[in-house]
Amino acid sequence: MPELPIVPELLKTAVKALGGTDRAAQLTMASAVAHAIDTGEHLAVQAGTGTGKSLAYLVPSVRHAVDSGRTVVISTATIALQRQLIDRDLPRLADALQPSLGRPVEFAILKGRNNYLCLNKLNSAIPDDPPEAELFDAFAVSRLGREVQRLNKWSSDTETGDRDEVVPGVSDQAWRQVSVSSRECLGKSRCPYGEDCFAELARTTSAKADVVVTNHALLAIDAITGIAVLPEHDVVVIDEAHELVDRVTGVATAELSSAAISAAARRCTKLVEEEEVDRLDGAAEAWAGVLEEMSASRWDAMPEGVDAVLALVRDSAWAVRTAVAPTRPGMAASDPEAAAARTQALAAVDEVHDNAVRALGAFDEPDPAKRRDVVWLAVDDFRGNTKRVLRMAPLSVGGLLRARLFAESTVVLTSATLQVGGSFDGLAINWGLPAQAAARSDTAMASGAEPPADETSIKWSSLDVGSPFDHAKSGILYVAKHLPPPGRDGLAASYLDEIFELITAAGGRTLGLFSSMRAAKAATEALRERLDTPVLCQGEDATGALVTKFAADESASLFGTLSLWQGVDVPGPSLTLVILDRIPFPRPDDPLLVARQRAVESRGGNGFMAVAANHAALLLAQGTGRLLRSVDDRGVVAVLDPRLATARYGGYLRASLPPYWETSDPAVVRKALKRLAAK
Repeated sequence: MPELPIVPELLKTAVKALGGTDRAAQLTMASAVAHAIDTGEHLAVQAGTGTGKSLAYLVPSVRHAVDSGRTVVISTATIALQRQLIDRDLPRLADALQPSLGRPVEFAILKGRNNYLCLNKLNSAIPDDPPEAELFDAFAVSRLGREVQRLNKWSSDTETGDRDEVVPGVSDQAWRQVSVSSRECLGKSRCPYGEDCFAELARTTSAKADVVVTNHALLAIDAITGIAVLPEHDVVVIDEAHELVDRVTGVATAELSSAAISAAARRCTKLVEEEEVDRLDGAAEAWAGVLEEMSASRWDAMPEGVDAVLALVRDSAWAVRTAVAPTRPGMAASDPEAAAARTQALAAVDEVHDNAVRALGAFDEPDPAKRRDVVWLAVDDFRGNTKRVLRMAPLSVGGLLRARLFAESTVVLTSATLQVGGSFDGLAINWGLPAQAAARSDTAMASGAEPPADETSIKWSSLDVGSPFDHAKSGILYVAKHLPPPGRDGLAASYLDEIFELITAAGGRTLGLFSSMRAAKAATEALRERLDTPVLCQGEDATGALVTKFAADESASLFGTLSLWQGVDVPGPSLTLVILDRIPFPRPDDPLLVARQRAVESRGGNGFMAVAANHAALLLAQGTGRLLRSVDDRGVVAVLDPRLATARYGGYLRASLPPYWETSDPAVVRKALKRLAAK
């Protein structure tokens, strides 16, 4: 095979074919990614909006795949980026590089099994039980029926069975009627629809691909289970890497509720003796009674008497599990419906058993800072119906990622925001990488585990390729120092006055990012009465539809909470002002983050800075990043929380933000907004 062109040449070819322009930052990043792949040294790259980072990692990834014959895995946090890569970036890049590479580039998308339609379940009468709340909600039940009917109709047209193709989307409960988890799956060889299975077809396609696009959740499943869900690969590129720890934590979080135990018992009704089912049902009632007596809180120790009930749940589930008759040879072929029902029943019982075992062992280690899990009782509210559930989440995922990701592949991590407090170390330690700084910062302890030793064999480098934007000339960071610190009783009148003055000066064109949905709704209600321009609020329509309306109407403002901090891309004059009501610290009652914070403090570190401030810094960087989306954009980021300027940690947080021109003078900002509106 002839020698392939080097990465800079391929990048130039791709940029020219796609009608782009040469960008120094993009070339720098592409060369660094190629170097990391060649040397096996992991790389963290911060690349601002407009850098062209997707092309910068795709070109060296494609070249490596073609040259070596090995698959490269690209992992993203959001569906939007997955679609961009599969529907736009990779097809265009493959066409552009085929003459230079000498053959077509094959690419595929791969998701978890429960993202694909299950033909066996679709053709079997094995409906999932509706959630308890929906049993008392006629509208919810009828909506569920309509959604399942729509899925049945869609199933005859789809070629991929991918849930993301269902537009408009359906509820999780509706999708569960036509999908299975990996635990519930009969297996390709036993399923009557195995040869046509959408999930298996996706896996087969991905096994032959040069580049496989997946998500952080499937990457986590691959690492946690040790089962090769992804095709064999030697390079992983993690885009939106600032979300990696949270997504892996989410996959590794388990829960135990009385509803789940009861549902598992119901599934086994026809498979075991009535006595065994009654015992498991009784355990569900006992578990419900225990949780009902407690308030929502983190458990630092096993509450008195709870271990006995957990043992009852564990033993009852195991008794049912062992009482289920073994699968008869040929059962799946002769009676696929019965085989599927049995597999799903066993999966439900196994989950109950495993989660009870996990809860019972959570407090074996006396030192909370060394425990594997954080355990807490949560009270979820669904349309006025409460559900009490015990949750267990890992205190740290750094060790897992170090052992199952960084030790097995060359990893490139990239995002527009990877530096917190001016350093990569805060995120790196949470990923399981050693700190780069000679003097370890407090963030080195944020995982609640000992930081990796300096002599570790895992090596990594970091690179900030900058941004094409001149932040100091394009944007103003306004901190409202004259306002009082935010309180716990919602938005103060002075905050509403400030928002009104700013939006009036901007003529609308405002994205309001609030720390809670309650604050966003309160601001919407108050400002609609005072403003002559429209105010849209998250929750009043699908988020995508609201963003589209906002972008189309320059006089509109859009208010919302967390998903808008990271999910809005509106270049041009429709977004001239970004308002943040307060520094986005985690809730003081967030059980997982508080436990991580205490773990840091138990080792003599500064838990607030290592966990809460890092959390806030990342979100601040994401939120302020909504302002400049193209080189022609101009505008203001207004932070109403005066602590960003007055508190000791304010400098640390500002070091995580782009270098905007800064002021705390409201008159200066209003004049600037009026000038922008006049243009």
